[in-house]
Formats: sequence, structure tokens, C-alpha cells
Amino acid sequence: MALKKELRFQITVYEDLNELAPKDQALMLQAVSARKNAYAPYSNFRVGAAVSLANAEIVIGSNQENASYPSGLCAERVAIFHAGAKFPNVSVNTVAITAASDNYEVTSPAAPCGNCRQAMYEYEFKQKQPIRLLLMGETGSIIECSSVDDILPLGFNSSFL
Repeated sequence: MALKKELRFQITVYEDLNELAPKDQALMLQAVSARKNAYAPYSNFRVGAAVSLANAEIVIGSNQENASYPSGLCAERVAIFHAGAKFPNVSVNTVAITAASDNYEVTSPAAPCGNCRQAMYEYEFKQKQPIRLLLMGETGSIIECSSVDDILPLGFNSSFL
């Protein structure tokens, strides 16, 4: 007989940046600063990410588009790959992500795409501890997720290889 299982997770929703702990506010402000450096001439959608590491270092990234669309890279992967290259044996604590558009005001958090979820999940699985996510639009509420695994249930990892 088939067994049904329910997958659930909880998020915390903050009304605005001021509700975050000072350390989280500072991390998100670094993501906002990184967002300003996005190269987004095609989508006009700018994303910034800031990665907080266990050694207290912060690594940032912004989306980098390309006329050959699949050749671009999202802010989350730019930041997490940079962190992995620069600090290969240091755990990732938190990733702050913020999105804005040149064409309209982004008032709600934009969640990472599937490729970014998978890339961050790889780091979370490798380090055997959760990576916290903070998601914000240009203005408005902020969503906190306690783990990448929460937003990528049944994720693919090296245990399958």
C-alpha cells in the first residue's frame, strides 16, 4: 500500500529591514550594495547576494547577464561560488538575497531560481549544517528560511553518485 508523506517547513516574515537583527540588517545592506553592480541589460532585473561565512567574512555577488542567455550567472551562484573558491573549507552561515527592477518596484521577496537552490544545497549538504536564507525585494517584507533544504525538498546530492 502506498504511503503518503507531507513535507512542510516554516518561514519567518519580517515587515521590513528594521525588524531584522543588526547583523542581518548589515548583511542585507551588503546584498543591496551588490545589487547595484548587477549587469542586467536584458532583463533589467537586478539581484544582489551577500554570503556570511563562519570565519566572519562576507562575500558578495550580483547577477551577470549575457547576450547568450544561458551564459549569464545569478547573484546567488556568483556569491556562493566566490565564497567556495576563496574560502573552500569555511562554512556558509547565511545568504541574503535582494532583487529590484529598473522597470517597476519589487515589493515582495524573490526566491532563488532552481539552479541557485541546487548550488546552495550542494554547499549545505557538503558542510552538514543548514544555510539560512534572507530574501527581500527592493522594499517590503523579508522572508527568513532556516535551510536551503526547506526550499528544495528531495534535493539531489552527491550521495546519489
